[in-house]
Amino acid sequence: MTAAASPAPVTIATLEAFSEAWNRHDIEALMSFMHEDCVFQTAAGPEACGTRHSGTAAVRKAFAAAWETVPDAQWRNGRHFVAGDFGTSQWTFTGTAADGSRIETDGIDVFSFKDGKIALKNVFRKTRPNLPAAK
Repeated sequence: MTAAASPAPVTIATLEAFSEAWNRHDIEALMSFMHEDCVFQTAAGPEACGTRHSGTAAVRKAFAAAWETVPDAQWRNGRHFVAGDFGTSQWTFTGTAADGSRIETDGIDVFSFKDGKIALKNVFRKTRPNLPAAK
């Protein structure tokens, strides 16, 4: 009898690839990084944690909503860190709001990993007024 192979651990390269999938707006790639019991906690919402989305269907829908709200959304200047089953990704979020104003703000994702996948993506973002629309 052979022991089942352990899943590969999440690495900085994993988080870089996850970030690249966000910038491509590639929902299939994003979900391939997520654990089947995943949780996504947004930066804003009615709860102390923002809004909590649990399970792959809810997380998929919430991830896709980011691009519906800000169609040109990008997460740039990524800096990633991993230590065991914990990690972070710092970034600058940019995009255009519905009124044409520009969004540019720093944030961080705090991750928990399970079985080589992202189990929790908890987002924290600076609150900053939008910048005037580009002319």
